[in-house]
Amino acid sequence: MTTALPPRAGRRCHNALNPIHSTLYFSPDLDREFGALGFTDRSAMRLAARSSALGAVGAGAVAATFYNYNHGFLAQHLPAAWDIASPAEVLDARLRTADATLRRLLGDEAVASAEMAEAAELALRASEACTRHARPLYAANADLPVPEQPHLAYWHATTLLREHRGDGHLAALLSAGLDPVEALASHTATGKGMAPRWVLGTRGWGRADWEAATERLRERGILDADGELTESGTALRAELEDHTDRLDSAPYEHLGAAGVERLTELGRGFLFAAAGAGAFPADLVGRG
Repeated sequence: MTTALPPRAGRRCHNALNPIHSTLYFSPDLDREFGALGFTDRSAMRLAARSSALGAVGAGAVAATFYNYNHGFLAQHLPAAWDIASPAEVLDARLRTADATLRRLLGDEAVASAEMAEAAELALRASEACTRHARPLYAANADLPVPEQPHLAYWHATTLLREHRGDGHLAALLSAGLDPVEALASHTATGKGMAPRWVLGTRGWGRADWEAATERLRERGILDADGELTESGTALRAELEDHTDRLDSAPYEHLGAAGVERLTELGRGFLFAAAGAGAFPADLVGRG
């Protein structure tokens, strides 16, 4: 039985949970753990960490599932990463990184708290309603065992919910006719996406790719001459998120309104604490 949710309640919950998964990719603990495996390139570390649930995949599979990465950039690191460490070894290192990162950012008291155990239970309950079909990153992570420790179970559940929504978002991007760089540039123009220097540095695109994409968006009437979203562009980005909400409604409907509200409250508490402890670069988000 489902319970009617307030508008965008699932999205608000996602926004509280998703960054906890993402702390991994900015963590010095990842550099340490993956360095011990033999990795020396930071891009290779992060690509291997996120794709490891898929197995020893190459650049093609990752370009498809990550959507907005340059295939040539991916091919510099994959499948070569699996010669350094197997996917199983990377998954173990990923979980050790999550453990060290959450302990460092939140503190041992929060990690061992009743609130953490409650958040893990609620997030895992929500994930029970996630579906595998046409959701490769979610499905691959859903095949992994749930960690026993509550803070790691919570991180695992945020991963499941993040990738479930993300897989659906790719369908929305395709439906909207946005290619990888256009998707990134239009998101950045909302003021809520990654700043261009972070996009270019982590996704493997060049400045010429970015400029060409923004020009295509201008031709479509999505961006104006100053690179700001037009009225049509704002409407397109809003519909993208609404479309993604519809594709991602099941876990939050399954959890119910009270559960979603409580999970959002708990998730925000952990997120604010992590952000306050320096989990993310200060210049990560913005148009500049």
